[in-house]
Amino acid sequence: MPRTVLITGANRGLGLEFTRQLLARGDAVIATCRQPAQATALQALGAAHPGQLRVLALDVASEAARAQFTAALEHALAGTALDLLINNAGVLHSGERFGHVTQAALEESLRVNAIGPFLLTQALAEHLRDGATVANLTSQLGSIARVSRFGTPSYCAGKAAQNMLGAQLAQALSPRGIVVLQLHPGWVQTDMGGAQAPLSVQESVAGLLAVIATATPAQSGRFLDWQGQELPW
Repeated sequence: MPRTVLITGANRGLGLEFTRQLLARGDAVIATCRQPAQATALQALGAAHPGQLRVLALDVASEAARAQFTAALEHALAGTALDLLINNAGVLHSGERFGHVTQAALEESLRVNAIGPFLLTQALAEHLRDGATVANLTSQLGSIARVSRFGTPSYCAGKAAQNMLGAQLAQALSPRGIVVLQLHPGWVQTDMGGAQAPLSVQESVAGLLAVIATATPAQSGRFLDWQGQELPW
């Protein structure tokens, strides 16, 4: 059956590919990004799938933007509920060197990668169908157990915080049968991952959607990769 799906950060990379593959499956998609008018690839998908895609403005790190979006979403849903929420929007400050890491970078990573997805999910909880799925796109770089070198500390800290907040969401939403997953997409050929990455966005998203489709309530709160393998915290 067609589902109603909300995707953040849908203007490029994984978010755009999630939108593309879900539309191809016949799902109704609400795709968000900070500047919809400039999201040409996303707007083209909307033109190719009339009535199936809604594009709305959202900056997940902004409290005011989240409140405005939540109000707009109620109208967009028109009485339906969300079957799947994909918290994909994220930020990476590359090239950080010890001695030069800034407070601004650390704070932005926490706002965008952890605080924003948690508070957005909390605000949208009433719009999630019982038994829905929340997929938090995180990273294996948020695994404390796997730290073996100094690198991108603001991103790593943001993703570690996102993992904890995702585990907390799993507990909060478990009475309604809502499954919350922390998902590592692999090293993917995106603006963030770089051209040298071994995975295409198509392969990563297809794998992630398969993991989402087969996830059970017993897996809620888990930290999994794009093939469904569990990762250490």
